[in-house]
Amino acid sequence: MRAQLSISLGQYSTAGAKEANQDFHGSLVPDGDELTTKGIALALADGISTSALGAAAAETAVKSFLTDYFATSPAWSVRTSAQRVIAATNSWMHAQNVRSNGRPLSDDDREQGMVCTFSAVVLKSRRAHLFHVGDSQIARICGQSQSLEPLTEAHRVYLGGGESYLGRALGVNRHVEIDYSHVALQEGDLFVLTTDGVHEHLGEAAIAELAQGFATLDEAARAIAQAARDAGSADNLTVQLVRVNNLPDGEVGDLVGTEMALPPAPRLEPGREFEGYAILRELHAGSRSHVYLARDLANEERVAIKVPSTEHAQDPAQMQALLLEEWVARRLAHPHVLKAAPLRGPRRHAYSVMEYAQGQTLDEWMHDNPAPDLAAVRSIVRQAAAGLQAFHRREMVHRDLRPRNLIIDAEATVRIIDFGSTQVAGLDELAPRPDDSAFAGTMQYSAPELYLGHAASSQSDIYSLGVIAYQLLTGELPYGPRVAAANTRAAQRKLRYVPVVERNPQVPDWVDAAIARAVAIDPAQRYAELSEFTYDLAHPNPSLCAPDPRPLMVRRPERLWQAISLVLSAVIALLIWREHESSSASSFPATPPEVHFHAE
Repeated sequence: MRAQLSISLGQYSTAGAKEANQDFHGSLVPDGDELTTKGIALALADGISTSALGAAAAETAVKSFLTDYFATSPAWSVRTSAQRVIAATNSWMHAQNVRSNGRPLSDDDREQGMVCTFSAVVLKSRRAHLFHVGDSQIARICGQSQSLEPLTEAHRVYLGGGESYLGRALGVNRHVEIDYSHVALQEGDLFVLTTDGVHEHLGEAAIAELAQGFATLDEAARAIAQAARDAGSADNLTVQLVRVNNLPDGEVGDLVGTEMALPPAPRLEPGREFEGYAILRELHAGSRSHVYLARDLANEERVAIKVPSTEHAQDPAQMQALLLEEWVARRLAHPHVLKAAPLRGPRRHAYSVMEYAQGQTLDEWMHDNPAPDLAAVRSIVRQAAAGLQAFHRREMVHRDLRPRNLIIDAEATVRIIDFGSTQVAGLDELAPRPDDSAFAGTMQYSAPELYLGHAASSQSDIYSLGVIAYQLLTGELPYGPRVAAANTRAAQRKLRYVPVVERNPQVPDWVDAAIARAVAIDPAQRYAELSEFTYDLAHPNPSLCAPDPRPLMVRRPERLWQAISLVLSAVIALLIWREHESSSASSFPATPPEVHFHAE
């Protein structure tokens, strides 16, 4: 049985010396897969005490975060999920303030609006992610240490003479700057979240001693708040304590642990039934896996079942990749991405099931259509780009886009298949994998930066799509076959793009320019978004220059030698002519002889 993340939690909040409590706090510990993919979240907020809306602001901030964070895609990283939720809450609060006042909040009237500080901790796998706006505090007592380590800084601007104002808060401006950091977890770590009424009146040593001096964390939280009031705090007081009891293994297997424990599916036999499927025939047999066409006996739909090859059935990494392929597919609902088949209850073996995509691969299509027209190429690239965008919006990078991983059906619909190499930001937080980007895809379509050891990115996928567009129009590769061998910056500077128009004069220069940008050696020079690329393929972009033509020696060396031969022939002819003239002249005296006539 795999270990799971588990915590102990203590919380306490009081109005303290004030009449009303405008602090708010909360936490959420999910069950099942969410505990692995999203983690445990806790947050506190401190409303502006002089505003009647301070308490509402704090409650809105905390409740929105705890609800909406867990509604974000499990493929997103914690940072992306949390920051988008916090930014959306800030925008909503700011809009309410503008609507109430008729103008953005000024320094004079910000105390009248929905404004609050906000701090949150998300514990996921073996890491804590911290988000902070304002003057609350997140601190930690690490492992067996007895000292309190503050992990955030107060966003206060000090004016001197003991006066200061809040430099950052939710609801003040349309956009909010959020401090983000993360720290590695150890079992026994104790995180301490406090509003300013606590830590501004109670020293670090006192908080650390009280946090560890009671039987329960609830008692400790209450004792810290009471000690701050006794020390003279006249503010609201809120304390959250969370101790890490257990840590997961920190592997992707934490997500698919149940299925990883199942025996690998065996090679299947056509004509047999297997776990509710009738096996029809084998579609593919490779070194890593075998794929079968099957019929779902529950609904008669055709599906594709992938099982591990005999050689890889006992390899945990290969099994994880096989199971994660279906996990990825279930989180992508897009007409240009292959879908996972419906779940049919518990399985007795480890395998993956996807919908069956009828049609031919783009590789096969290119053999049948060696000279496609520009409209067909645009359609294929546009559909593939739309599918890739579905990946990128969920912080996924396909990493192996190539003609064999694109299917075209009878209606000319293109779909992306094979997600075995997909990089998922949210899953990489469970277990950062070794940097295998250079080996994840197919070398002819892998971006040059991967061979320098850089991580794959959305720009890497754009490069792959650009290569496919180039190949569709020319049947060749934009830099030839040697990109994979250029594994230094110096070697990559020597790579030269061969303009499309040299190989296919029917292609407009502006289309060539768009493809050249998509496959630029430097990823920073490529398109930032796939939509920009597909737009420029269909609309001339004046800001793009046509690719510089290569020297004649590189483009058409035979023409250069022909020209040189012609010049040499002319020179030789000239020399022969001069030699001939010189010889003719030497057969006569240089000065005509005198002729004398004598009369007799």
